[in-house]
Amino acid sequence: MHKAKLASVPNAAPHAAPIEKTTLPNGLTVITETVKTVRSVSVGLWTETGSRDESPTQNGISHFIEHLVFKGTKKRDYIEISKSLERVGGYLNAYTTKEQTCFYARVLDEHIAVAVDVLADLVFNPTFPADELEKEKDVVIEEIKSTEDTPDDLIGDEFDEFFYGGHPLGMPIAGTEKTVRSFTRQEIDNYLRQTYTTDKMLLVAAGNISHAEMLRLAEKYIPKRRHTAAKPRQHYRHETYVPFVKEKAKPISQAHVMLGFPFARNDDRYYAALLLNTVLGGGMSSRLNLELREKQGLAYTIYSSLHSYDETNMLNIYIGTDKEKTDKSVRLIKDELKKLIDKPVSPKELDLSKAQLKGGIIMAQESMSSRMSHLARDIYYFGRNVSSDEVIDRINATTPKEIRALAEMLFDDSRCSMLSYLPKKKK
Repeated sequence: MHKAKLASVPNAAPHAAPIEKTTLPNGLTVITETVKTVRSVSVGLWTETGSRDESPTQNGISHFIEHLVFKGTKKRDYIEISKSLERVGGYLNAYTTKEQTCFYARVLDEHIAVAVDVLADLVFNPTFPADELEKEKDVVIEEIKSTEDTPDDLIGDEFDEFFYGGHPLGMPIAGTEKTVRSFTRQEIDNYLRQTYTTDKMLLVAAGNISHAEMLRLAEKYIPKRRHTAAKPRQHYRHETYVPFVKEKAKPISQAHVMLGFPFARNDDRYYAALLLNTVLGGGMSSRLNLELREKQGLAYTIYSSLHSYDETNMLNIYIGTDKEKTDKSVRLIKDELKKLIDKPVSPKELDLSKAQLKGGIIMAQESMSSRMSHLARDIYYFGRNVSSDEVIDRINATTPKEIRALAEMLFDDSRCSMLSYLPKKKK
């Protein structure tokens, strides 16, 4: 099971593939995209709960539950769970984000019933064996330690903590060693019952499967009950954002720097933000890569990324560089931001970034897993499927003037936050 961050681009499923959606009496929403030209199906059982839905003392419990359900259910022990999909040539896994947990499987179309059966069993029938609970705590704590030993991962978690200023969005997905050690079986069971509610769940499939068949399987394997005890999600208010500049000494050889800028999720300039991110640091031909890596030789890794949540977005910039070159690197990054404010992106550069985005969108549709994931995220974030035609039309319609206006709003230096990890001085 692995952690994952949300993709920045909405679903781009080709309009020729039929997409159907039905909400069952128990509140479960079933979504299918029928692709008859393949022999496989990717199916996911999603619940709208993640680390942002936890209290500080519960931090990491969503991720821990995602791990623990694989250790045994009322129908299967952990060995049978691991073999259930592999014996039919399939694949089973799960991941947790700040806002969702997804259990998913990839199988040949003839084995879709097995996949739905196992996914439903994991989510609705876990037994949380006491011996496995304590053992899995050790596993997750090793995962946390692995992040702590990887500064380019750790800086992202710590940056979020400062950036969101005490809001649950700032908590790490895996939690901390202290919180994970504290989890009890009763606390885990209570949290699952409160958050794994069918009215907040999606059963999503993409591949060679009909909607009618998915409805039949959902009605067969998903419990016919609705739970609504979950507390409402704590809203993030942008007016609470306080920019920061922090440095930390670490036992590392290289300096790691992250910068970040917030803007509202419902901003109409979302597609301009996708293109701005691509121009700035989204690939080998991006401005940051060409200037700081290729021209100046300051870094091996430099990029920008756009992170989208329920009500907010954050554009991040990361660089790993020599400690003595940190100030120069930050100055050159800010110079590139200023250039985006001072002068519109040229039509040629914008066309390149548009082609890069559109190519990625279209090529991702060759993966049934990608289609399935995007379908789910569309429903959670947009309330509907967003077709490839709509996405590409919005990208094509974005102008240099819009990107410049967004850069002017976004890259105001008074709104910039920055966290630096610097190597400790040798004694």
